Amino acid sequence: MFNDSFSSLSRLQNGQSRCINWENRNGEKGKGGMAASVLGPSRKGSPCIPAIKPGECVTLGEIEGCGEIRHIWMTVTDRASLRNPFVLRDLVLRMYWDGEESPSVESPLGDFFCCGFGASYTVNSMLVAVNPTRGFNCYFPMPFFRKAKITLENQCDEEIPAFFYQIDYCLRDSLPEDTGYFHAQWRRERITEKGKDYVILDGVKGKGQYIGTYLALTTLERYWYGEGEIKFYLDGDRDYPTICGTGTEDYFGGAWSFATQKDGRTVENTFCTPFLGYPYYSARDTQIHNDYHNDDQMPQRSFYRWHLPDPILFQEDLKVTIQQIGVYHGGLFERQDDVASVAYWYQTHPHAPFPPLMERKDRWPR
Repeated sequence: MFNDSFSSLSRLQNGQSRCINWENRNGEKGKGGMAASVLGPSRKGSPCIPAIKPGECVTLGEIEGCGEIRHIWMTVTDRASLRNPFVLRDLVLRMYWDGEESPSVESPLGDFFCCGFGASYTVNSMLVAVNPTRGFNCYFPMPFFRKAKITLENQCDEEIPAFFYQIDYCLRDSLPEDTGYFHAQWRRERITEKGKDYVILDGVKGKGQYIGTYLALTTLERYWYGEGEIKFYLDGDRDYPTICGTGTEDYFGGAWSFATQKDGRTVENTFCTPFLGYPYYSARDTQIHNDYHNDDQMPQRSFYRWHLPDPILFQEDLKVTIQQIGVYHGGLFERQDDVASVAYWYQTHPHAPFPPLMERKDRWPR
């Protein structure tokens, strides 16, 4: 997928490049930058949604025809985070393809861009880039045959001021018949069940390919947390999966607990690479929101893994899970932690409706 994108840059393509933002909400040709400001006509007259009211669901973009979304950029003003430190979990992003009523993408805004816990931090990867400050970018190809719709719901009690965004896409005459639809789904267990795998994704029926995992882990117990294996149940697997990894830090590309020893202390090594990373670690003494007590925060960690060179293919159905297993002085033990995740995949339609999204305040980190 990614090799094709770069190798084709010199090949002239057929299509029509378009862009949607608040000033040109339908991506019309020759209609960009028309709004007037105090500087005069066509001088930054309407660069953003001035306000999103509590409970309001705004249509960010609605595209008619056949094509593919290629890049999305969004940002939330820092005034929103000052009013509500968990605004990135209160804003819900949804995407619909070809007139479907049930969304193919449903996730809190921050988590979709690999920023959990209501925080924002730098992510530098092939598919998601989060740049200072709160510059959210994604490059997932999002094809559609007849129609695309993207919405943002404000589930905050507060108004969201100055929401900026841009959706870059290409209209085409047709797409290959074997094109799959992009999907992303958020889940969370505030306290996992001991001895039972956390479910990253389930209920997927049809043909497709799994292309990514984001994990937001808050450790609730002492000692090393990352021995849990990632399992992919494919095409009728029930008791045992076809693909089972060797550990959490192994799946996300690290080794030996991501840590090194320095002056007698364990130092966590965060990293970002094109396909996998550990971009964020928050210890008790690095509280995200300083208006709360620093000594009552459990350590938080974020991880991503993109299966671009190695997509997980399924023909009929898919389930993805991760174990909560750790190590302490007596050896392996079953843990209970706070786990949230986003699964990213492509599949044929129709897709099964997603489980109900967790209530707003239940999504907040604890």
